Amino acid sequence: MATQHFTLEDLKRILLEGAGADENVDLNGDILDTEFEELGYESLALLETCGRIEREYAITLDDSVMSEAKTPRALVAAVNEYLAPVAPVAA
Repeated sequence: MATQHFTLEDLKRILLEGAGADENVDLNGDILDTEFEELGYESLALLETCGRIEREYAITLDDSVMSEAKTPRALVAAVNEYLAPVAPVAA
């Protein structure tokens, strides 16, 4: 079974498609640990981003993901937790 993996590049693409980019922010720079608010993405933009991630990757994120994932690194890690295959339970 193929395992999906969510990357920073995937996140950047979805952010740009959903909310665009603040012209004062370079998403190609080192943004992994920069808070979304500093990048110009408020809660509504992040809500749209999470919705796009859910649709594209066929997952359902907990509401806490949006409120707790304050940086791209945290959001990428959270999404990848949902995409990780569940190990079968031994009988």
